[in-house]
Amino acid sequence: MTSPLTTLKNYLRARGGGDVYETTFVERYLLPVLYPAALTRELQFMLAAAVFAVNLAIYALVVARLRHRVLDAFRRLLATRRR
Repeated sequence: MTSPLTTLKNYLRARGGGDVYETTFVERYLLPVLYPAALTRELQFMLAAAVFAVNLAIYALVVARLRHRVLDAFRRLLATRRR
């Protein structure tokens, strides 16, 4: 599905003697940035593994901090009840 702006741009380019393209904005400008020609399947898997590892490390830190806070709060609660 072509955007109305793409249709208008192509019309104005044709009237001005410029090149008209048949692809959408996403196909023409975004896909080459997201999926460059040099991006092989193996490189995609390596990048995905790196993103997964970073995500896992961040979640591990968040869980560790949360666990530490919960344990501290529990210890404080027990200490106040013993008095």
